[in-house]
Amino acid sequence: MVYQADSARYEKMVYSRCGDSGLKLPAISFGLWHNFGDATLLENSRQLLRHAFDLGITHFDLANNYGPPPGSAESNFGRILREDFLPWRDELIISSKAGYTMWDGPYGDWGSRKYLIASLDQSLRRMGLEYVDIFYHHRPDPETPLKETMRALDHIVRQGKALYVGLSNYPAALAREAIDILNDLGTPCLIHQPKYSMFERWVETELLDALQQKGVGCIAFSPLAGGQLTDRYLHGIPADSRAASGSRFLNPDQLTDEKLATVHALNAVAQRRGQKLSQMALAWVLRGGKVTSVLIGASKIGQLDDAVGMLTNRDFSAAECKEIDAILSGAK
Repeated sequence: MVYQADSARYEKMVYSRCGDSGLKLPAISFGLWHNFGDATLLENSRQLLRHAFDLGITHFDLANNYGPPPGSAESNFGRILREDFLPWRDELIISSKAGYTMWDGPYGDWGSRKYLIASLDQSLRRMGLEYVDIFYHHRPDPETPLKETMRALDHIVRQGKALYVGLSNYPAALAREAIDILNDLGTPCLIHQPKYSMFERWVETELLDALQQKGVGCIAFSPLAGGQLTDRYLHGIPADSRAASGSRFLNPDQLTDEKLATVHALNAVAQRRGQKLSQMALAWVLRGGKVTSVLIGASKIGQLDDAVGMLTNRDFSAAECKEIDAILSGAK
């Protein structure tokens, strides 16, 4: 069946300006880190992308090494884009990244000009695109001069291969330095993508304030802590869960008795709010307006519905914030 986008899609989503830019991002963005490689049925990936767009999710986030195998998420996305989404290309924000190992040898990793430009060229070919909307440096490179990496990002924009550039996994001090270099070059940093959830709050000490001061947006990845902040593990570890799959991103050892007690306490707060735990966890990351968008993964359509359902109950009372902080202060 030929895909026709839901005409009411934009009524279902909230959009916020990304930093001081003119670009608005949906409160919920869709990450293709998992569930879009060659091990996943293409038709399942297609239905997820269609449903996401029908819910008003306009931002699809990829990277060169997403799969498995590396590159396959971009290739599969490119096929679905050609077959389903070409009429709506100008309604989409498509992002990719480079910074982790992508190919053998000294030019397939980190942050050299050689690697970043070659990697983006490969990503564009895999996706069948002339440009991406956002291109990120995926992680800091301790050996390449920061100016070289930022000049490569500037060059990529001037080539027309990306409309905006961003950073990911940069600590606050290095992010400030990188943002200043990009400003001096005339290609402002649009956005920073850090890991941020109730269980990983390092960004609160300095990074979020630094980004606000610099006029840079923020999109949080892993806002559900790999599934820990859902109802998935309230009654043990299901056989078909990520924790039981041998995933290096979540293993049973992380689900300690103390951690599960914290999850149960947070779930009780969510239930009083009339939400699922996952919905409260997403709303919590967006609280205060310092985060532009939360980046979620999904393997089922219902997970997308749950995430977007959060938008009807995003606010927290002072008492709720105090209670959640008290619960999290005891998390291990």
